[in-house]
Amino acid sequence: MSGRCDRVVPLAVKIVVSGGLGAGKSTFIGAISELETVDSEAAMTEVSVGVDSLDGVESKTTTTVALDFGRITLDPTIALYLFGTPGQGRFSFLWDDLVEGALGTVVLADPRRIEESFPAVDYFSTHGTPFVLAVNRFDGAERFEPEDVREALGLHVEVPVLECDARERASVRNVLGALMDEVVGDRAAASGRRTAARSGPRAVTAG
Repeated sequence: MSGRCDRVVPLAVKIVVSGGLGAGKSTFIGAISELETVDSEAAMTEVSVGVDSLDGVESKTTTTVALDFGRITLDPTIALYLFGTPGQGRFSFLWDDLVEGALGTVVLADPRRIEESFPAVDYFSTHGTPFVLAVNRFDGAERFEPEDVREALGLHVEVPVLECDARERASVRNVLGALMDEVVGDRAAASGRRTAARSGPRAVTAG
């Protein structure tokens, strides 16, 4: 008996879930996580009045002030560790730490407050982190075509835009699958560019 363990240890992949206040980040992570989610929900207080805009989400009574955390095993070889960012701009100083080491990001957009997605879109576009934009469906909210959302946010054609329902596990899983496809494609393209650079045209010397 060799004592060798044949159990496959899944590769740990860090994924960030971002977006504006009330976009559904905590719900998104809670719908898919196989663990009881770790969150830092705190009550909205009078301190936030005049600082955090609640237009369109007036019923929201709690908010994430540090991070949400969950895990989902996509298959025996890959486990995604999900980190949700706080939505308020005044907590954006935490983003650099949360994003460090992440392979990709889901940016959730609230169709009632599309403009709240701009800070996250700008941040991840600037940092070159692969991301997908998922428009979360809310009961009674107007629905927009993905291309209309792309145009409104000024997204490059390469950035996937799709709809989701953050309350539904299957919908969340589809978004994460689209993100992983984007991550794999981005890394393959980067590898191709490096290979082309190493095997570039050689100088021709006269005989």
